Amino acid sequence: MKNFLLGFALLGLSWQAWGLCLLCDCVASTNSVAFGTYNPLSPSNITGVGDITVTCSAVLTLLQPNGEVSFSIGLSAGGSGTYSPRKMASGSNRLNYNLYTASNHLSVWGDGSGGTVLVNDALTVPFILGLLSSASKTRTVYGLIPGGQATVVPGTYTDTMTVTVTYN
Repeated sequence: MKNFLLGFALLGLSWQAWGLCLLCDCVASTNSVAFGTYNPLSPSNITGVGDITVTCSAVLTLLQPNGEVSFSIGLSAGGSGTYSPRKMASGSNRLNYNLYTASNHLSVWGDGSGGTVLVNDALTVPFILGLLSSASKTRTVYGLIPGGQATVVPGTYTDTMTVTVTYN
């Protein structure tokens, strides 16, 4: 009786996101935003792009022709602890920048607080005889360093984000 209840509980946990899925897994991977060389005396902004890929796979899906997985992606404020603006560091030196959801650089990609937004998306894991199926969805991250930061000293500036994927 204990084995039956345990098995039922495990299947029940997967029902909402997948229909009925055994040995399902979703992972996120990233490619960093690369800005290139910044000239602090230039008034021009510098832009760069990176991406976040969410991949979901299933060993066995049952009772559903295609399993849709809905999710949201959030980004942390990084090492500076603020979204307004984020700051890259080179030792004790700082360089303002931010990450956005679109190339127009209007919506700051964050955790949904303080005027930032989450990115909501979904992917469909195809039903291939119910065995060994997977699907991926890639979202572009748009970065911008504002021009005219004349007090920035030469150096290699970096920041580290935490990517949070929440399954709905």
